[in-house]
Amino acid sequence: MKFDPVNLDMIFETSWEVCNKIGGIYTVLSTKAQTLQNLYKDKTIFIGPDVWTADNPSPYFSEVPSLLKPWRDKAVLPQGVSVRVGRWNIPGKPIVILVNFQGMYQLKDYYYGEMWERFGVDSLHAYGDYDEGCAFALAAGAVIESICSYKRMRHKNVLAHFDEWTTGMGLLYTKWKVPYIGTIFTTHATSIGRSICGNGKPLYDYMRGYNGDQMARELNMESKHSLEKAAAHAADCFTTVSDVTAIECEQLLDRCPDIVTPNGFPADWAPTKIRQKRARQAAREAMLNVGSKLSGVKLPEDTFIIATSGRCEFRNKGIDVFLDAADRLRQMSPDRNLLLYILVPAWPKGPRKDLVKAISEGDEQTTGTQLPEPVITHDLNNPYDDAIINRIRQLGFASQPADAKVQVIYVPCYLTGNDGILNLNYYDMLAGIDLTAFPSYYEPWGYTPLESVAFGVPTVTTSLSGFGQWVLSTGKNGFDKSGVVVIQRTDSNYHQVVGSLADAMLKMSKESPDEIAAISAEAHATAEKAEWNYFITYYVEAFRIALAAADKRRSS
Repeated sequence: MKFDPVNLDMIFETSWEVCNKIGGIYTVLSTKAQTLQNLYKDKTIFIGPDVWTADNPSPYFSEVPSLLKPWRDKAVLPQGVSVRVGRWNIPGKPIVILVNFQGMYQLKDYYYGEMWERFGVDSLHAYGDYDEGCAFALAAGAVIESICSYKRMRHKNVLAHFDEWTTGMGLLYTKWKVPYIGTIFTTHATSIGRSICGNGKPLYDYMRGYNGDQMARELNMESKHSLEKAAAHAADCFTTVSDVTAIECEQLLDRCPDIVTPNGFPADWAPTKIRQKRARQAAREAMLNVGSKLSGVKLPEDTFIIATSGRCEFRNKGIDVFLDAADRLRQMSPDRNLLLYILVPAWPKGPRKDLVKAISEGDEQTTGTQLPEPVITHDLNNPYDDAIINRIRQLGFASQPADAKVQVIYVPCYLTGNDGILNLNYYDMLAGIDLTAFPSYYEPWGYTPLESVAFGVPTVTTSLSGFGQWVLSTGKNGFDKSGVVVIQRTDSNYHQVVGSLADAMLKMSKESPDEIAAISAEAHATAEKAEWNYFITYYVEAFRIALAAADKRRSS
């Protein structure tokens, strides 16, 4: 897509998830990086935490001692703060600075005092990961200050982009110490909005009645909320990832984002048709084999496989809806076997030994050897506290007949290819799935449904997800129109959502091969419209806004 890029001399982007794959922001940054490299080459520098050791090195980072060497030889940084410079092992191979921030802990009280005086940040009520996030962010700010001072960037076009509350202190530090830099702050989900939902409170029907500061006090979120709000107000450009979160920001942070920057997807991310065909066959064989070994009944080749995945947030991610829809499907007496997978990392102890043994023994041991609790692939450290397995048990999936038409399997670990049971990474598994479902309650964007359609796999999401709202804005809601069904969801229509999801699952399972091929083509077409080549324009506009503010500050 042709557009007028902003002239930049350097742009820093700081996130806890740079070279640190723990959540959806990693996907945002790692897929956006190649497009930024195409625009600005090595003028883009990502800054992440150095939380790695010699015994546990980052698989995503390759150190390159020659990069930024003149600066590193003369770098002035706080005592106890050090850096490693290299490349991020992703498409585009951008420059990365990993920051060891341990030295900032001894200075945190000084900086907390300064941030209270200058920006009104209340750090008195901090607990949990607050100090860790702030120590990293302050160290990142010091790195940015040091580079800009060494390179004499005062009259250059320089931006510093910070993601989420965990980097808020870095933005405030930059505003204080390096005021000639333009700053951008992106909240991918407000800390207080997520907390409201996580505590079972209705967010949307009562949105206009909520006061962010009041709710922060009620939910013991004062420090994180205070920092996030201060960063949003101090930023030259404040952005978020969807219209639904923009409304949340305006109400809870008291600032409407300057621009919405939706999350895109790289054009060449999905595999070629030949590779996907091979991956699909291998994934289906593995998933059907696990289902057969658990149940003791060999599943037919035409079994329809449905899956959900994502962060382990039982209500926010709609895992509760997914399971209740599975229960509803049993009542609908499907003609075809339906195998439903929940691919959500929890607290696994390790692969089940009896399942490993059954898999190793081959097909001859399948019939009539149902395993105890045939609904989970790994042992859990907290089997009585895990919301997912408890709901599966409550619904009776763990004690149903072995030949039941609807089977549920919980895979409570990260899918990196070495889980000990399926031994496939997530994207290879995705190729073998027939339908995905993400009936989220709180989902600022929603990468999982976008990943799904990029692989040609039809998906179901809700109107409360940013991706779902984007699909609705195109006017193409429906499997036959976009490969996506967006279910209307509110605070008060839970059972209606369950029914709609069950209907969508059953409908897809009945489609003919030709109809499924046509729907898959529509899914691919939807993904193409959400490529970074298109969505990067929103970020470029954010750059323009931030640079204009910095220019105005310099001139005055």
